[in-house]
Amino acid sequence: MSPVGVSPHIAWSREEYPVEMFLPEELVRYIEDHVGPVSPLLEELERETREKTGHPGMLTGKVEGAFLRMLVRVTGARKVVEIGTFTGYAALMMAEGLPADGELVTCDISEEYASIARRYFDRSPHGKKIRLVLAPAAGTLRGIPDGSVDFVFIDADKESYLVYYEESVRILRSGGLIAADNVLWYGRVLSPEDDDSRAIVSFNRKVMSDDRVEKVMLPVRDGVYLIRKR
Repeated sequence: MSPVGVSPHIAWSREEYPVEMFLPEELVRYIEDHVGPVSPLLEELERETREKTGHPGMLTGKVEGAFLRMLVRVTGARKVVEIGTFTGYAALMMAEGLPADGELVTCDISEEYASIARRYFDRSPHGKKIRLVLAPAAGTLRGIPDGSVDFVFIDADKESYLVYYEESVRILRSGGLIAADNVLWYGRVLSPEDDDSRAIVSFNRKVMSDDRVEKVMLPVRDGVYLIRKR
């Protein structure tokens, strides 16, 4: 089956297929217009990401970024962990939602992308809240104490989602939240034929059946699973 909203006759890849094709372009613009403005720094970061990385589909973007920032604010989070930094857009948005003494630990293994993120963290008034760890995320997570984190955002390699999820549940306090990105995986969850698609399907099934958490799947961009630890 082809991805939702995409003709079965169009060849596509993850990089070529924009998430916004889930909705008509005019509706996407309408939604973005009603989120409100982002800072000039974030606008610049988005432009550079699109121009230099060749992976625009990996950019969190204005709408999902604002959603994450809101979640951080309404939960009163003080300690956030992000799994998958890319160029730092989501980290900066979530850092805006943290109090002045809050901390966001963001994990990645790409020096190329991390170098972009660091430049923007250094220029942002919220960058001092962010600590970028350039190392495999599973190891970083294992070094975080049980129940010490308020909010986790998972947006990294899909085949490791189950590992990241188990560690995230462990480090979360009771009542803490996980937001897992790409849980619709460009519509491929309806007909999983590759390793990433099957990994997302397995992750979604695990969360759905896990009594340790409450959960709701939301059709925000490529799908966000919002998960609350009991």
